[in-house]
Amino acid sequence: MGLDDALIFTRVVECHSFTQAAQGLGMQKSTVSRRIALLEERLGVRLLNRTTRKLRLTEVGQAYYERCRQIMLDFAEAEQAVMQLQLAPSGLLRITAPIEFGQLFLGRVLGEFMRQYPQITAEVELTSRAVDPVEEGVDIAILSGQPQDSTLIARKLYENPRRLYASPSYLARHGTPQSVAELVGHRAIVLPNDSSRYWPVLDESVSCTNVLACNNLTFAREAALAGAGIAGLPVMICQHCVQEGLLEEILPEARLSVGELYAVYPSRRFQAMKVKTFLDFLIANLSLLKGRALEPSPAGLLRLAL
Repeated sequence: MGLDDALIFTRVVECHSFTQAAQGLGMQKSTVSRRIALLEERLGVRLLNRTTRKLRLTEVGQAYYERCRQIMLDFAEAEQAVMQLQLAPSGLLRITAPIEFGQLFLGRVLGEFMRQYPQITAEVELTSRAVDPVEEGVDIAILSGQPQDSTLIARKLYENPRRLYASPSYLARHGTPQSVAELVGHRAIVLPNDSSRYWPVLDESVSCTNVLACNNLTFAREAALAGAGIAGLPVMICQHCVQEGLLEEILPEARLSVGELYAVYPSRRFQAMKVKTFLDFLIANLSLLKGRALEPSPAGLLRLAL
């Protein structure tokens, strides 16, 4: 089998059409149809069941397509690896990231990256859902927590500890707990990783009164600022509020789980230069967050607090 046969067959399957495949390959539809028929004859199997309206792979056709597709990927990656030796990062970079990370950090870093590499364009989705980069055609999916899919590459980006925070007005009304045990009965702002009835603190579970459940860190912080209750939140988004006296960290010894950010991308032998260069750029900038907080600037932008 030649590469041209694999290419023709793969294009037909992916286009779901002989006509569209022929147009993409710059060939006549009759030529494409004849080449597929000759391929099936040579192999002695039927690869495609076709009617006037649709194409469907046979079982053996599905297996054959997967092998052909991998051959095409290997061929494209081999060419890409050679070309990238002479090229600067360029092309469309597709990224997904958690909402707060995108708002507080990623936008600024990506903007600076694009300033340095003007041939880069980008599409970014900020979302709290888990994203499969292969299924959704994403170059880099930034996720909270390590993914379970072992076929993907997961590169650890950052650790962000959580602490317990409350507003001065809340503590004035309900008292400031002096020990983990005194958290019992306090009003809790609960996030998805928390239990619906308890704060997991160190090796203990502390019973609380759940007054607000939400799936957004910034929302939970704003509710805590308004005095709704105590929230276990990342240091990164609360430190500037503590410095300004808007929130108080309570029970510093009560350590909650550490949030981890991972960059996840498909496991392939060749990595696009745009992806590798941006990941290196992102990690270099994340190192600047050590011991710093992100806070709003007077202009409404976010800056690193020194």
